[in-house]
Amino acid sequence: MTATLGDVTPRKKRSEPSAEEQAAAELVRLAMEQGLSLTGPDGLLKQLTKTVLETALHEELTEHLGFEKNDPAGAGSGNIRNGTRAKTVLTDNAGPVQIDVPRDRAGTFEPQIVKKRQRRLSGVDEIVLSLYAKGLTTGEISAHFAEIYGASVSRETVSRITDKVIEEMTDWSHRPLDAIYAAVFIDAIVVKVRDGQVANRPFYAAIGVTLDGDKDILGLWAGSGGEGAKFWMSVLTDLRNRGVKDVFFVVCDGLKGLPEVVGNAWPQAIVQTCVIHLIRNTFRLTARQYWDALKRDIKPIYTAVNATAARAAFDDLAERWGGRYPAVIRLWDNAWEEFIPFLDYDVEIRRVICSTNAIESLNARYRRAVKARGHFPNEQAALKCLYLVTRSLDPTGTGRTRWTMRWKPALNAFAITFSDRFPAAETY
Repeated sequence: MTATLGDVTPRKKRSEPSAEEQAAAELVRLAMEQGLSLTGPDGLLKQLTKTVLETALHEELTEHLGFEKNDPAGAGSGNIRNGTRAKTVLTDNAGPVQIDVPRDRAGTFEPQIVKKRQRRLSGVDEIVLSLYAKGLTTGEISAHFAEIYGASVSRETVSRITDKVIEEMTDWSHRPLDAIYAAVFIDAIVVKVRDGQVANRPFYAAIGVTLDGDKDILGLWAGSGGEGAKFWMSVLTDLRNRGVKDVFFVVCDGLKGLPEVVGNAWPQAIVQTCVIHLIRNTFRLTARQYWDALKRDIKPIYTAVNATAARAAFDDLAERWGGRYPAVIRLWDNAWEEFIPFLDYDVEIRRVICSTNAIESLNARYRRAVKARGHFPNEQAALKCLYLVTRSLDPTGTGRTRWTMRWKPALNAFAITFSDRFPAAETY
């Protein structure tokens, strides 16, 4: 029966607040009546944090000694309470809080709530790592804590915190990967590394598209000045050793030496050059006044129905522009074998493999982080920074996130086109 306004199901009665909730509400009410703010240097939150920590520490000491304060049972025990010492700890929500830590005469008390020499409570390290990943330098992070929390966190402390991720980064770099990826996108950013003298170094990232449509950041690799087959063989061997047995497409921006070694790692993989980069490089070689005309003449090449039609359109381009811009014609001719593969496939597959834009957003985050630092003292420091950016995208440590682009239609096309290599649903 269709419901009317009179048929609306009544809401469930809200359960009574717990004793803890009632106590918290009463504290807030009293604070408001007395004009006490909830936050700030003398706010209720800081006072509550101080009270809770000190109460917990005194309870720990009672358990350690075996008797309550002023209990006659402690007489002659050989160890009693011995006053307190002041200590400031940095907390997540209340900022720096000064507490009085109880002591015992024998000096055997080892508090666990706030351990000896511990100055930061849980969560502060994560704040440091997050700020570092967003591009702040160690000095800026130190200044940030001084300004926002009124606490001293030295540059050396920030460095020690970020150094803790090196072991985590190593584990991440060696984690097992999926057996099959629909596509792997590889691109690089240039980072200044000192190592004797400051020089530009390429750092490469690879993103895989899983058969579920997830974005999986496969790894980070530091390159040198002359990349070639030897370098790419080591990268692809690393991916194979971590479990990648097959890839349908490897998409890159004309990386030197990569196409030659892909066949050794994954014999059936198709190497596809990034069409967007090819077009951008075309415009870099030409005067702005000709861009509109060139755009019209290039479009029939990358939208052609097949490779034969694309070649005919390219011949027209060469006839019109070869005399003025021979470098443009040479650019396309040199990339032709890696440009045409996507023309043989469904429009949904074309849409997602014609460019490395899938990795560009990641590179943009990397560039923002490295730009703030100018240069890095060594290769490991640069990798640490890039890893922290990667980590900030997926704090679980898997390096896997969801795509914003529509991959499902493309994956359906992949499943049909590569049906002989596409695993059964229950295996992935």
